[in-house]
Amino acid sequence: MTSTEDLLHFFEFLDNLNDVNMRPTNRPRPIRPRTDALKNYDDIDFFKTYRMSKCTVTLLLHQLEGDLKFDSNRNESVAPIQQLLIALRFYATGTHLQAIADAHRVSVPTVSRVVRKVSRAIVKLQPKYIKMPATTAEIENCQREFNKIANFPFIIGSIDCTHVKIQSPGGGDAEKFRNRKGYFSINVQTVSDSNLKVTNVVAHCPGSTNDSDIFINSQLCHDFEMGVYGSSCLLGDSGYPLKNYLLTPYLHPNSQSQEQYNYSHIRTRNTVERQYRVLKQRFPALAIGLRINLYTAVDVIVACCILHNICIDEGEDIPPQEMDNSFLDAHIEDGQIDHYYADNNRNEDIDNEAARAVIT
Repeated sequence: MTSTEDLLHFFEFLDNLNDVNMRPTNRPRPIRPRTDALKNYDDIDFFKTYRMSKCTVTLLLHQLEGDLKFDSNRNESVAPIQQLLIALRFYATGTHLQAIADAHRVSVPTVSRVVRKVSRAIVKLQPKYIKMPATTAEIENCQREFNKIANFPFIIGSIDCTHVKIQSPGGGDAEKFRNRKGYFSINVQTVSDSNLKVTNVVAHCPGSTNDSDIFINSQLCHDFEMGVYGSSCLLGDSGYPLKNYLLTPYLHPNSQSQEQYNYSHIRTRNTVERQYRVLKQRFPALAIGLRINLYTAVDVIVACCILHNICIDEGEDIPPQEMDNSFLDAHIEDGQIDHYYADNNRNEDIDNEAARAVIT
């Protein structure tokens, strides 16, 4: 087990311990009637508040209900639909636990516990909703869709990383989570398809980790090295090493064909940048930051990626913003950190020039 995994499990233990200590023992909790958002909200307000339509929330509930059973038969138990709505509201707001608690007639510790529980339940859906193309037909279709963007052949994904702010995890390893912009974060790697869906996600790396290191140590890199995807390629920016399956732009193009390659590369790779914008607009907690247990933050990030894909599958619009657009835009931009050029990009690695030559 890696030190990062040990750290995550340690914080999960602390989170569970704190949750127990926060429960009152000597006085009964008041029983407050809870509102039924599915009935009491009109479609527009519901969509704005929970970032999904009632239809999609109902579809999701059917897949999660088995993991969201009542904790007990007490009157104050939180129903599965209520748990799901609490979590969705958290993804939409991030840090306002008290406001969520008041709106849903529960305590702040209950909100914390529910967000953790629902996020873990959603993460179980990852194999169903986050996956690279597997069959020959899926790979060929993915290549065709990418080719439609800017005539770039053989592409099955655009890869990049984005930072999600977190509170300081504390302890001796806390500084590993401080990124080059100076704030604590998780550096999240995703791959986007041509429709902005997340087809691969790595969401456990500290903010100080380089994008290229995340990829090199990922299962996805291993799969490409083993030839799982045949002649298919990913597109990455100049922070990634140039490989025969990972194409990066020319740093110093010196011909018309190389200029055309870069133009096509930029337009096609832009899918992953657009993915981050849509993802963080849909779930602003990822842009504003997560002031929760580190282990739960990892689950929340993956859960939001899964929900993002479900929304695309169901044809959901991007919800209207509840905050000033410039404020949210600034937070989204803050999550993108420029990185140093990978060494073999600086040297224009001759061994892999053949990969680019196919395009140019």
